Amino acid sequence: MDLDIIFFIGPQGSGKGTQARQLAEQLGFYHFEMGAILREEAQKDTPLGKHIAELINNGHLLDDEDLYKVMVEKLKELPTDRGIIFDGVPRRVGQAQFLLSYLREHGRTNFVTIFLDIPHDISVARLLERAHHEFRKDDTREAIEYRLQMYDKETLPVIDLLRKETTHIEINGTPSIPEVRVAINTALHLDYV
Repeated sequence: MDLDIIFFIGPQGSGKGTQARQLAEQLGFYHFEMGAILREEAQKDTPLGKHIAELINNGHLLDDEDLYKVMVEKLKELPTDRGIIFDGVPRRVGQAQFLLSYLREHGRTNFVTIFLDIPHDISVARLLERAHHEFRKDDTREAIEYRLQMYDKETLPVIDLLRKETTHIEINGTPSIPEVRVAINTALHLDYV
């Protein structure tokens, strides 16, 4: 399979961050982790950086226009001959349309989506477990349920769009991390190391 751009998508707790990071290392791709990129931007002493820091500190999400600015700046820095794995974006249909259009305009046309699917109850259980171990105050049951509702409302339509616009691979995210990694490598016809 000709790999250039890979979108990792799935509910919170599906393990997409872990799998995206491992696959990026394996392939030598850039791991475009939206959360980390936004946190990095928020550290900058620029109007956009200060604006993002204020939103993050108050628990708000960026609007799409601000997100596009950050994405485009980061994408311009990346070498055009290196593959990219997107993790944490797109989360809304408009973001997906923007990203696909931007990437096509810049000569990227081989898109693969890896959809890591897990049941709602497992997502909640994993996030509560993570909160317990990492002492994350934002991972209360109510906050988790709210984020999963937002995922259902805003991100599930993205999966429908990516199913039409990309090579779509659905993976059961319920088994262990190594088992899921083997399933991803098998689906992508990669030798598992």
